[in-house]
Amino acid sequence: MSKARARDLGIPFEGTPGPFNAITDVKDVTVGYATTIKGHSARTGVTVIHPRGKEDHRPVLAGTFAFNGNGEMTGAAWVDEGGMLEGPVGLTNTHSVGTVRDTIIHWQTANGAMYQGWSCPVVAETADGWLNDMNSFHVKAEHVWAALDEAATGPIAEGNVGGGTGMICYEFKGGTGTSSRKLPEKLGGWTVAALVQANFGRRYQLTIAGVPVGVHLREGAFFTNGENPLVEQGSLIVILATDAPLLPHQLRRIAKRATLGMARTGSLGGHGSGDIFLAFSTANPGAGQGDGNGMASFCALMNDKLDPLFSSAVYTTEEAIINAMLAAETMTGRDGLTISALPHDQLRRILREYNRLG
Repeated sequence: MSKARARDLGIPFEGTPGPFNAITDVKDVTVGYATTIKGHSARTGVTVIHPRGKEDHRPVLAGTFAFNGNGEMTGAAWVDEGGMLEGPVGLTNTHSVGTVRDTIIHWQTANGAMYQGWSCPVVAETADGWLNDMNSFHVKAEHVWAALDEAATGPIAEGNVGGGTGMICYEFKGGTGTSSRKLPEKLGGWTVAALVQANFGRRYQLTIAGVPVGVHLREGAFFTNGENPLVEQGSLIVILATDAPLLPHQLRRIAKRATLGMARTGSLGGHGSGDIFLAFSTANPGAGQGDGNGMASFCALMNDKLDPLFSSAVYTTEEAIINAMLAAETMTGRDGLTISALPHDQLRRILREYNRLG
């Protein structure tokens, strides 16, 4: 049975989604998961995104932005230096970045998928150490291979899946979420879409559709007991995809806008939060290929045409975060800790009281 998403509950969001309301609305993008839930301490996994699908290994133009760098996106330095993303993106827990990175290189080698003679994969993390025993290294190479090989287009799972399995968001169960925006033809008809791994925020901050939901749902707030301690901890990874023809510096600007999508859900980006974002474009398929004289040709939108893409990046990030929370289910993990899911009925009641339910 499919899980209710934000729009299914009548939560109003700006903009029009694509047919899947997912990052896979950008043509050719595929997503794969491996989820590991075992015993009392394994609550983790890995998420893989192939920008052009697992059969097309041509690089895409890309840019990154670290809103708050208390986290890791390995490979980001080369993306920003070279302007291209040269393979799949992996998302996992903090202590499994090395395993995912190394396995992606093995997969690329086995599939003839390296752009050049070496690989510097992009792998990003958020810490699931409250529900998952990160020091037991539950993510293995076979999990990464499965996510790489089984990636698909179409509707994708959300909540307690893949790298988002053990994550916590606003002291409710967090995880993996996605959304998309399709611009009208008069604005180019482009698609902008996000996939998030949400593991951030404190309960008092949670804001949905402009409503201070968190202050009305204080029960079960594990870290703060529903109070405002003026501190924040946790992390958010956002991967933004678009089919709009953009250059790396423009994609960095798109990635920056994920910050505003995060803020619209209530977060202020505290010291302990690793909030790192990447945007890529599937346009310019020949970006990594030159002519006989070493010249490559690019097509790009003018800067004064970017505003609709900026707003789409904000809105799709916001909705993807809320979708992650709504899909997530109550989970008990290491040391018997239980983190509750965001209660749909109570959420609808609060939004109705503020006249914000569609």
